[in-house]
Amino acid sequence: MPEPTVVDAAVVDPTVVAADYFQSYSVVGLLAVVGVLFVAVAFGAGRLLRPVVPTPEKLLTYECGVDPVGEGWAHTQVRYYVYAFLYVIFAVDSIFLFPWATIFAAPGYGATTLVEMFIFLGFLAVGLLYAYKKGVLAWT
Repeated sequence: MPEPTVVDAAVVDPTVVAADYFQSYSVVGLLAVVGVLFVAVAFGAGRLLRPVVPTPEKLLTYECGVDPVGEGWAHTQVRYYVYAFLYVIFAVDSIFLFPWATIFAAPGYGATTLVEMFIFLGFLAVGLLYAYKKGVLAWT
């Protein structure tokens, strides 16, 4: 039996690499097409199977069981959006605490990551202080 030959690792056929590369993306593309078709078939089946009997009552805007009165526009306090925005900012920032907590226990990372986290928390505190000084957090 002939002995298997060892191929030099530096010599690689580019067509094989390209084929593997595009094959992995073709799987992702096929999955995306199947997902789009699944949604299209579901919406199409719903459209074909549902009864369509439009009446004036069905065409009215529905708001918590109460018939709409007046215009559809209403003023909303900006402070609700500010609170929501501040919540999102601090919720997203708190996500960064979890990877830090896992790295902090690793040997050799303790002091460096501790200083970095206090800098990060300092930026958050400055942002919160700025919002407080601007009166954003006053619920009036």
